[in-house]
Order: sequence, then C-alpha cells, then structure tokens
Amino acid sequence: MNSNGQQRLSANTAGYRGRIAPTPTGLLHLGHAATFLLAEQRARNAGGVLILRIEDLDPPRCKPEFTAAAMEDLHWLGIRWEEGPDTGGAHAPYQQSLRRECFLAAWAKLLAGGFIYPCARSRKDVATAANAPHEDDATPLYPPQWRPPIGTGTDARSPAGVNWRFRVPDGKRITFLDARCGTQTFTAGKNFGDFVVWRRDDVPAYELAVVADDYAMQITEVVRGEDLLVSTARQLLLYQALNWEPPTWHHAPLLRDASGQRLAKRNAALSLRALRQRGVSPAEIRAALIAAPEQPAAFSF
Repeated sequence: MNSNGQQRLSANTAGYRGRIAPTPTGLLHLGHAATFLLAEQRARNAGGVLILRIEDLDPPRCKPEFTAAAMEDLHWLGIRWEEGPDTGGAHAPYQQSLRRECFLAAWAKLLAGGFIYPCARSRKDVATAANAPHEDDATPLYPPQWRPPIGTGTDARSPAGVNWRFRVPDGKRITFLDARCGTQTFTAGKNFGDFVVWRRDDVPAYELAVVADDYAMQITEVVRGEDLLVSTARQLLLYQALNWEPPTWHHAPLLRDASGQRLAKRNAALSLRALRQRGVSPAEIRAALIAAPEQPAAFSF
C-alpha cells in the first residue's frame, strides 16, 4: 500500500498463492464455478499454488454434507488444488471451524491496539437507528455516536457474549487497484460504518476470519465476486490495523440467470450437482462459462 493508502497491483507472480473458499451452506452453482475456474486459471498462469479453504463459520447453516458435495463437484469440474482439507499442506487445517486460535490471536491484537470495542446493540437496533442504508449492500450504517471511548473493553479476556466492532476512521478514503475493475475508492463512515469482527455467539465474523486466514496462508491474490468490493475496503483497514501486508485483488463478474437475477444456492436448477445429474459434462460447463462470462446464464443445457 502506498503513502496515499492505495494498494498497488503487483506484477510479480513469483510465489503466487491463490485460493478458492466455498461456504458449505448449500450446493455450488454455476456462479461459483465461474469464479473458481478463474481462480485456478490465474494460479496456473502464474505458475503458482492453489489452496482450497472451507469457510464453515456459520454453524446452523454449514453442513458436512455440503462440504463433501463441494469438494466432489469441484473435482468433477476438473479443478485441482495443491493444499486443502483432503491434501493437507503447510498451513493446515484448511477448515475455518478448526482455526479458532488463529482468529483469537488477530482479535487480541486488534483489542490491544484499541481498534475494536464491545457492542451490545442488536442488528435490529442498528437498522432502526440508521437514517439510510449502506450504499453498496443495504447494510445499515452503525451510528458513530454509539461508539464508546477508545480503550473500552481492552481488559477483556474473551470475545464471547457481545459483538465486537471495528472502529472505522470516519472520512478515511480507502483506495485499491483491482485487476479487473480498476481503481476502487470507498469512504469509511459513508460507504460502510463500524463493522462486526466477532459475533456475540462467540464466532469470528467473515471480515476478520478471511483476513486472518489469507495472511496466515500467505495468499498473494484473492479472486472472488465483485459483490465483495466493499468488503475489500473493510479488510484493508484490518490489514492496516494488524500491520500485515495485504494481497492483491481480482473481483470477478457475477453470473446471473435468464431474468437477470444473481445466481443463488436456493436456485437448485443451476447447481453443479443438478447439472451433473442431467448429464451435462464438465467440458460443456467450461465452454459455456468461457463463451459468456458476464452474460445471463441462459445456458441451453
């Protein structure tokens, strides 16, 4: 990151480490396939390593059968990884539910630096108090007047029992260069407010977990959907607070169905499992995704 807070896009591909990170809350669909195939392609083009990480930090929704199905469907599609739950590797374990100590260490470092604070407010409280929703993902902005004084909660021994929020520097512009989308700029306190890094049910939130894992696994480039562009701004604040070097970014287009709706796991008709059962081959899926990566998924399978 340069002196203006803008992350440079590195042209050095030596030691490239990419990752694919499915969340096992349902079956993988064509949108996942498009992003994961792109991640694999970029790793292979760089002569690098691809990692499979299972992001299973939502206990009520993440199911072992979905983890097994994801790995089976990815293998069927022809995607190969060098490190993962089934292959092992130097940065095991490759399931977030088994990596609590890594997340606790990051939480403790943020706490010691005064970057986070305990918050007893519910999501409903925030939604009721907010004047306007978040511009990008309809998440209500956390009212800054609710922030406690800096240093509140620094004597905590455990994150359990309350939400822990990151104190965003209001007005700070976060700029980064995306390999596909170009220069992106978001403003803390405008595009997003104080965000949760640890949940009251004693589970680390996505933003903290993904940063801690990408750093620990030495990921050099993150390939994921463009719906997570604003998450990148939040995560860059975490990297800065933790004094960690961030990866570079490539945000892929979102695949949509024939009506223009973003694909979702609840749309079983376009799941890889359903397509397999209908006799569609991996080669057909790859060809379709390459032919129209940003077009509605009106595939004639």
